[in-house]
This record gives sequence, structure tokens and C-alpha cells, in this order.
Amino acid sequence: MNLASLPGRAGLRYLVWGLGLLLLPLMLQSMGNAWVRIADMALLYVLLALGLNIVVGFAGLLDLGFVAFFAVGAYVFGLLASPHLSDTFSWIAAMFPGGLHLPLWAVLPIGAGLAGLLGVLLGAPTLKLRGDYLAIVTLGFGEIIRVFLNNLDNPVNITNGPKGLGQIDAMTVLGHPLSQVLDLGFIELSSVTQYCYLFLVLALVSVLLCHRLQTSRIGRAWMAIREDEIAAKAMGIQTRNLKLLAFGMGAMFGGVAGVMFAAFQGFVSPESFSLMESVMIVAMVVLGGLGHLPGVVLGAILLSALPEVLRYVTHPLQAMTDGRLDAAILRQLLIALAMILIMLWRPRGLWPAPEHGKALPTEREAP
Repeated sequence: MNLASLPGRAGLRYLVWGLGLLLLPLMLQSMGNAWVRIADMALLYVLLALGLNIVVGFAGLLDLGFVAFFAVGAYVFGLLASPHLSDTFSWIAAMFPGGLHLPLWAVLPIGAGLAGLLGVLLGAPTLKLRGDYLAIVTLGFGEIIRVFLNNLDNPVNITNGPKGLGQIDAMTVLGHPLSQVLDLGFIELSSVTQYCYLFLVLALVSVLLCHRLQTSRIGRAWMAIREDEIAAKAMGIQTRNLKLLAFGMGAMFGGVAGVMFAAFQGFVSPESFSLMESVMIVAMVVLGGLGHLPGVVLGAILLSALPEVLRYVTHPLQAMTDGRLDAAILRQLLIALAMILIMLWRPRGLWPAPEHGKALPTEREAP
């Protein structure tokens, strides 16, 4: 093998991947905007799965309330980029006669920071909990946030309750609203295609950040805590601080995804942040490959796109049975069957980490 040619091959491989990702939204747009929208949501779930992977995959802390941070980011943008607060509070309307419409780039650090702070506040009282007990506490936290969002419309209307927040400003990049068609001269990019490119860049940056975290001293300390917390503490690792850091950093990813979701949808309501969403995000991480970034990305894309793709399968089956089968129920059954088959076929996930669970070679075993 010519070792001198390896860097060139790696560069060529990255170039091919880059061209493929650049052309993918255009290919989906040629098939219809519905497919681009599926890709947009899949990329948002990639962000959520990467954030939860920090908590569950790297640090080994089972979190079933991760959707709460997603909701916090979405509602922060919904409140700061819509006329709701100025319509509700007269003093805000006096200060901002045109309404409170902060740009995305100003709201993004606020949403991420607030979600990270809530992540630390969640982690602080649960440091000594493990396994099922930690899962129950985080599950309750996620439900508490959803219930608060659903009921903070009385006596003071902050979240507008179950009616949700509408009229949320569209995202603007370099003065161009992404809600409008972008004419490049040789091709027109629809709104969902522009969002797809933005989410794609954000997902690639998030993957790079997670990879750097995984290979850093902090990442190795997280994995030591995951494998044996008592041994890690005996080796001098500050398990308390690192657990709080994992909760906070994972929550920040959820907050960023929530801000993007609100800007993309233009509407948020508590129904979008149910317990089922948390379960699906955990399933993405576990089915893809716990702690392995390519597997987590693969699991997020498959489980987020599969329900939408199955719509094209269930409706013909419903027509064949003269409507006796409910398409929504049949779709859920097919998803559950696919998940069971995956876990039977690949118990460690579709793309597990190759080194997970293996000891380092000793001096005698080393080649």
C-alpha cells in the first residue's frame, strides 16, 4: 500500500461527501418540498440526538426528559420573536411599539444558555441517582416543563397555554428572510430548501464539536464515569462537576434545536414536546449506537424520517382493506416492528462503537 496516497484519498472522500451533501437538498426539492421538509426535521432530530448522546452515550446518564430543553429553546424564541409579549404586557408595548422581534442570532445564545442552566439545575439534585431512578426523575422534569407551558396562561398569559405561540418571525440570514424563495439565477431555492442547508451546516458543526468533545480529556472522563463511576472517582476524576457539565452541554444542544424548530415552524405549542418525543430521541441514540457519533446520526435520520416515509405505505394498505385499517395506527405498528427487528438483529445498535466494551491491549498482546 502506498502510504503517500492516503491523504489524497481521504481528501477525495471528503470532497465526494461534500458534493453529495451539497446536492442532496436540490435532489429532494426536485422530488417535492414534502421530502425536503422531512429532511429538515431529520436534521433537527440529529441535533437533539447529538445532545442527548452527550448525556446518555458519553456520561452514561439515562435522561428521559430531554425534550424539556427542546421546549425551552423553542419557547424562548417564540416569546422574543413574536408580538405575544407586547400584546400581553403594556410596558413592553410602550418600550417596543412595533413589538418585540429580536433576531435569531440574538435569541440563539439566550435559548442555549437558559436550556443549559436548566440542565445543570436538573443534574444538581440527581447526582447520586443512577439507572431507573434517574430516568424517573428526568421523566418527571420533562412532564413538569410541559405542564407549565400548558398552564402559564392564567392569571398572567406568558405562554398562551395550549393555544401556543404563533406569528413567530422567520429566520433571516444576511438580510434575506428564509421564508421567501431565493432566486440564484440558475435555480430557485424554496424556503424549506434554504432551511435544509442551514440545518445541514449546523448539524455538521455539531458533529465536529461532539467529536472534539469525545476525544478530549473531558470526553474520556465522561466515558470513564459511564463504565465505572466508583473507579473513576478513585482515579481522581471529579464526577460531580463532570456530570453537571454533561447535563448542561447536552441541554444546550437541545436549546439550540428548539430555537431552530420555532423559527422553522413559525408556531410552537406544548403538544410538540410530549413524553413520546423524549422516548423517540432516546430510541434514536440507542438504536443508532450508544456513544458512537455516526450511529447516533444514522439512528436520528432513520427514526425521524421513517414515520413520514411509511405514510406512502400505509395509505395503499388502508385502501386495499376498504378503510378498515387506521393508517396512523398501522404506521405506528410498522415503526414498532422495525425497532424490534433492529434490536434483535443488532443488539448494540445499527452502527455501534467498535472499541466499546473492549479492554486496551496489554504489552504482551500489543503487536
